[in-house]
Amino acid sequence: MPPSFASIPPRATPHPSVSRTTAFDTLEQEQLLHAMDAGMTLADRQQLFQWARGPLQAVLPHEVLLCMQIDEGGRLARVLCLHQVLLDSVTLGSLTDALAPALAELWRMGSGAPVVVTAAADGLPAECAALLGANGHAHALVHGCLPAAGAATVFALLGMPLAPDARHAWRLQLLLPYLHLGLLRMPARGARPQAGSALARALSGRELAILDAVRTGRTNQEVARQLGISALTVKNHLQRIYRLLGVANRAHAVARCLSLKLL
Repeated sequence: MPPSFASIPPRATPHPSVSRTTAFDTLEQEQLLHAMDAGMTLADRQQLFQWARGPLQAVLPHEVLLCMQIDEGGRLARVLCLHQVLLDSVTLGSLTDALAPALAELWRMGSGAPVVVTAAADGLPAECAALLGANGHAHALVHGCLPAAGAATVFALLGMPLAPDARHAWRLQLLLPYLHLGLLRMPARGARPQAGSALARALSGRELAILDAVRTGRTNQEVARQLGISALTVKNHLQRIYRLLGVANRAHAVARCLSLKLL
């Protein structure tokens, strides 16, 4: 069941919007235009991941992007964690289950402007502040779209090499519509394939997690470390996945799942 929002005082720092007349140099303009152009057709997890690691990374360097969708009842309907660095299963779970709801509520209770959160922020629960400070995540830049047609979204950038400033906040404001629409267009993870492509059974959460890690090019050993299991267990899972999907190797398994919109 999706976690409910906890009540968090809005004590993070709202960032004043940068004036629309702020001068961007030629490279910044080109990077922003490229990110906007590439972000227009985002519609699935793979596309969002590639956009985040490419055009978005050039404009707003980061290690982790948390994408949160909020339903009409104010509950997290979906949390997507796109990470440029290897994360173990404990850290990944803490990011999606603890930090994401706290950051989403912190932004939701604010003024609607981008918010810079630091690991020392008074309004952040101690366990979340500790998680934010771990692995060099001293800051988070958070922004979102207020509910429209029952759907709101919030996005958080973690592990930025420099403390976010007003220019970073303005860049995120410019790119927010592309993040928002891309997340809303994305089918729910594990959604059923279309008729004629049905599998004998649905992939389990563990199998999807392994395929998601394999999709990024990780070896069995790296997947095992990330998920806290043995490399042999990963290999056995992959063999069962191949049989279920009717494929012979990792690349074909990932391609098959992408075509079925399971990843």
